[in-house]
Amino acid sequence: GSVSAIVGANGAGKSTFAKVLMGLTGYTKYLGEIIFQNKSLKNLSVSQRAQLGITLSWQEPVSLEGITVKHYLKLSAKDKTIDPKTALLKLGLQPDSYLERKVDSTLSGGERKRIELASIVMMQPKVVILDEPDSGIDIDSLSYIDNIIQDFKKKGSVVILITHNLKTIEKADIAYLLCKGKLVKVASPNEIKKYFNNKCQICQNQKNFDLNIAKNER
Repeated sequence: GSVSAIVGANGAGKSTFAKVLMGLTGYTKYLGEIIFQNKSLKNLSVSQRAQLGITLSWQEPVSLEGITVKHYLKLSAKDKTIDPKTALLKLGLQPDSYLERKVDSTLSGGERKRIELASIVMMQPKVVILDEPDSGIDIDSLSYIDNIIQDFKKKGSVVILITHNLKTIEKADIAYLLCKGKLVKVASPNEIKKYFNNKCQICQNQKNFDLNIAKNER
């Protein structure tokens, strides 16, 4: 029933942290332990972690050629009585317009993002890791994401928001600031916003992040 924000500049290690929690390939070797419900996740596969109720929403949702939205949502459902129409409506998508469409490149990035979030609604997970949930989403859709986060919270799920958007962290109960893979500060969202604006924006690390990103984009 809590929302935690993982905040930091591009390159700080936010998405890496999410991938380690989910146990993705290439992110399984680390020191220490990840404990969930008194059990170590260290030697568990992605599917085993998913079966425990942990799920990750991708920064860039994948395309699934040949699978309809309806089929995709039904595959995700933990409770088979949940109606895919209800999940789509929660994300502001009209079922009649989307259920028979394919989860492929004919959908925009924002549509795929919302359909992916609808699939997570169907899963009813215990831990929801949302990696940049507002990226590629139009302004009108942000309110639907806010509502979904609050729904998860009310149902007792743990929500982990991965973001560098200072507006997004206002949805969290507590925020964690990362820099170069290290935890710098744990505080309320407002405190983290002030710290980020006053110290991170003028920090040499931040300038290096921006410079490296600019080089990569070129």
